Amino acid sequence: MSSVKNVLVCGGGLMGKNIAFVASSVKEHNITIYDVRPVDVEGGIRETMKQLVEAGVITEAELDERLSRIHFTEDMDSDGVKNADLVIEAVFEDMTLKQETFAKLEERCRPDCIFCTNSSVMSPSEISKNLKHRERFVGTHFWNPGHLIPLVEVVRTDATSDETADTVMKFMKDIGKEPCLCNKDVPGFIANRLQHALWREAISIVEHGIADAPTVDKAIKNSFGLRLPQLAPLENSDMVGTDLTYNIHNYVLKSIEDSHEPSPLLTKMKEEGKMGFKSGEGFYKWTPEQIKKCNEDLNAYLIKMLYK
Repeated sequence: MSSVKNVLVCGGGLMGKNIAFVASSVKEHNITIYDVRPVDVEGGIRETMKQLVEAGVITEAELDERLSRIHFTEDMDSDGVKNADLVIEAVFEDMTLKQETFAKLEERCRPDCIFCTNSSVMSPSEISKNLKHRERFVGTHFWNPGHLIPLVEVVRTDATSDETADTVMKFMKDIGKEPCLCNKDVPGFIANRLQHALWREAISIVEHGIADAPTVDKAIKNSFGLRLPQLAPLENSDMVGTDLTYNIHNYVLKSIEDSHEPSPLLTKMKEEGKMGFKSGEGFYKWTPEQIKKCNEDLNAYLIKMLYK
């Protein structure tokens, strides 16, 4: 398939609505959101995009125009499903549910329709294992918040064709994303492997009493965290010299956390019900007002970084 016009998003939750909104940036796109229950698509998108409107990134008129390209259905036999060029699944992170969803879609969609799963952790190869046309299946991991974070990881399965990968990469670029092709279907894909390597060490430092949580976060925010958007790790390694990188690793790696199991501290917190925002306490204590401010501040920061 050389071009995509009709886009189907399966799952009308927050991520599904955000993906639909991003896809609506192309005027030629016709987007359908499918869900098994009624969803206030327009109201949800308007609420999420309020900060973009207030920041002057888009106007109310532009928002109205983009919403006019997004439709909703509870009918899997509707034209929006049957005529889809590309499907992005964004249902709950449940393997059986995802496999059943794609089985139903394969019975209804055109033979050349491309299937994408937005799973952040589950194997696209496993999700697609029972499909007849596995060559047109690929992972597309949008990062949250999906309407702001530029990255989409396009993940090859063990059967993805080059044409499918190329088409999806082009589609993501067309809708304003920064797609990265992950050539192997491995747990965590690319960015989550990097992110959780850092989280593992951060938690270990707290667990072993080297520093407390606020100190660890402060150290990151006020050092390499500042330069990461401009100078990524491998660029930095070249800048200082791979010989210096070697020497540092030769000395320090033996002391860095390398456990293959969750931290005992994290296990203890889970058992005690300290679930972070969900419970009001994790590494920090959180009031509802602090949680709301943290979420709003994150979006405001991303808008400033991306659009100002």
